[in-house]
Amino acid sequence: MRHAPTKVRYRGLDVYSIAPSSSGGSTVGEALKILGTTRLSALPRTSALHRYLDASALAFADRNAYVGDPAYVDVPLGTLLSAKFAQSRACRIDPVKALPTPTLPGKLDGSGCAAGQAAGRDDRGTSTSHLVTADRWGNVVSYTLTIEQTGGAGIVVPGRGFLLNNELTDFTAVYDPADPNRIEGGKRPRSSISPTIVLRHRRPVLAVGSPGGSTIITTVLQTLVNRIDFRMSLPQAVAEPRASLRNTPTVTAEQAFIDRYGRALTAAGYTLVPSGDALTSAAQIGAVAALEFFPHGRVQAVAEPVRRGGGDARVVKPRRR
Repeated sequence: MRHAPTKVRYRGLDVYSIAPSSSGGSTVGEALKILGTTRLSALPRTSALHRYLDASALAFADRNAYVGDPAYVDVPLGTLLSAKFAQSRACRIDPVKALPTPTLPGKLDGSGCAAGQAAGRDDRGTSTSHLVTADRWGNVVSYTLTIEQTGGAGIVVPGRGFLLNNELTDFTAVYDPADPNRIEGGKRPRSSISPTIVLRHRRPVLAVGSPGGSTIITTVLQTLVNRIDFRMSLPQAVAEPRASLRNTPTVTAEQAFIDRYGRALTAAGYTLVPSGDALTSAAQIGAVAALEFFPHGRVQAVAEPVRRGGGDARVVKPRRR
């Protein structure tokens, strides 16, 4: 079964990503639409990060409420990625005070800014890989592969040599008949993979993605915000300290992020909790692989300088810009 990719317009760019049953495209896209209601580049950095965190929380609330396998549930993708719905969610964000989380999903009719809290879930996973590549003819691939945990299901297909995945754990653990990600026979679980390609005038600008369970979504989102709104170079955008809010009571943050922004964000009402060790732990926040495309066929390949031991990024015929 094929589904058209998600698409949102952000700062004059077209951002394409994966359709449900992955929640990556819809959640990254919705958060970008929410952030697009404000000019982040005109704000102090901590104020812009405050909006990034709250937009993530709001998009995750809607992800949990509305996104599942479209063969089994009616995913309101058009609404979730619409300007009207983004406005109805953006008005929940206080300029100086953190949004209370977990928070309720938005009303699909786009009405109101009602406050409220609801149960949030965090479905992080491990053993996911991501790669991006492009060729001289202009073909671009952003590809995320996961078997959910080390060893997957622990079963190798006889004569084929590959492991079966263990994606059953991506369903919501507690059965709720109203949950779009409840377990059902033949149904695909909701994932968080977010392979993303950004175009300007139908030509590639960026390709980005990451492993990291549900932090994939915030990793891709924060990398895009770093590059597009904060005008960092792509290597800087990837290396920048990260934080992830997925509609949970606390923000998972790298220690360098806490050291740099923790005091101001704590004063705004956030509770920042350190993530795993940047070199070894699977509990860290993502591991980006990305490409940026320049005039005259030039391409910059970027991978993590430190996280998970550092990534690998190369071009066939390297030239300095």
